[in-house]
Amino acid sequence: MHQRILLRARKGPFDVLTPEETFAGNWIGDNSGNLVFSHAAHKLLATSAAEITATRTPADPRLADEINERYDVFVVPLANAFRRSFVHRLAPLTRLIERLKIPVVVLGVGVQTNVDGDREYLRPIDEPVRAFCKAVLDRSHSIGVRGEVTASYLNTLGFSDVEQIGCPSMFLHGDTFELAKKQPELTAESKVALTISPYVRSMASVVRHHHERYPNLCYVPQDLRTLGTLLYGDAPEHRGQSSDIPLHTSHPLFVEDKVRMFVDPWTWMDHLSGYDFAFGTRIHGTITALVAGTPGYLFAHDSRTLELARYFDIPHRIMRDVPADVDAADLYAEADYTALTEGHKARFETITAFLRKHDLGISFDDDDSAARFDQRVRETVFPPAVRPAAATPPAELLTRIERLRDENAKLTGTIDALRSQQLRERIKQAVPGKVRRMLRR
Repeated sequence: MHQRILLRARKGPFDVLTPEETFAGNWIGDNSGNLVFSHAAHKLLATSAAEITATRTPADPRLADEINERYDVFVVPLANAFRRSFVHRLAPLTRLIERLKIPVVVLGVGVQTNVDGDREYLRPIDEPVRAFCKAVLDRSHSIGVRGEVTASYLNTLGFSDVEQIGCPSMFLHGDTFELAKKQPELTAESKVALTISPYVRSMASVVRHHHERYPNLCYVPQDLRTLGTLLYGDAPEHRGQSSDIPLHTSHPLFVEDKVRMFVDPWTWMDHLSGYDFAFGTRIHGTITALVAGTPGYLFAHDSRTLELARYFDIPHRIMRDVPADVDAADLYAEADYTALTEGHKARFETITAFLRKHDLGISFDDDDSAARFDQRVRETVFPPAVRPAAATPPAELLTRIERLRDENAKLTGTIDALRSQQLRERIKQAVPGKVRRMLRR
């Protein structure tokens, strides 16, 4: 049976946008990790009977009638949506869902508080979250959450139809998960990838130590601001500044061309597949390494990262317990991926059972649908890594300049057209009809 699926996603897995377009339109939704779980969800659902459309735009309650008419189900992959800073986005999404007459399926939503699960911190969002969950459960059998912290939180709000399903990103390859250390131990010459949440200031000493010890270190950022810094240099308000965290072009990792950012998960995974180890505070940075076959290690700094690490048995430490002189070699030696790999099949069965309960097909059960998805990824040409502007080869810089020129010309044309339209509207309003008719003669 043909199924028309509307998938909440900033962009589809085969939408090719330049880094400049990505930055201008914020097509990563502030964090490129968002694309990892939304694209993985797309692949999970991409059966031969499914027609999947990415929403691409923020939730708009005014589109409810159109969605009811055009789609059979609204699938909503979410990350840490139950947090204070997301309430202004959660509210319109709730109002949209309240107007829908089709089923609504929520995948992998999580709560964000500290690593101790501070319940009091969440009090201000209780009512918005309660309204969202009620709207979803009026159109769904249950809500799929990231892990135990979110499940417990929703239980305190009075909701029992909650299932722990993890995050779709870990199921990119279906029910198999193969991971092995590539060498017996890390050495100073090993290729090490580092992820950093810029607001976790305690990472400064970790960055400094690993920059000094590992010459083949690579920082892989995920945030929109750093994408802009890579493309265009420091923003005017940040020029001349410096920090122990790689935020500015003055940081050694920028100066030495040891920063790579990706605007698509596929090129990101390809890059990480060539590394020996990846670690840091970004949960989807760690997951991207793992699904690429590279051992990863997480520093959990809040409940959203901790509950996923626990659910999937990802090797981790709580950030406050990480010593300033921690070394990747010790993390690598400590990391044990047995529970992660051996428990993967059961976790895959959990999420697929959830999808079946909600009448959604699964690509891995649909002949070669998952393989066709992978083949299309291989056949699509995505933009390469974004490097620091100062270290970018001249040919690539020329390409960037040409893109900017083209985009500027398009923008100028759009502005001119808008101004002309506005001028015509003003004339219509200001000039009496009789005079306008005389002018047209």
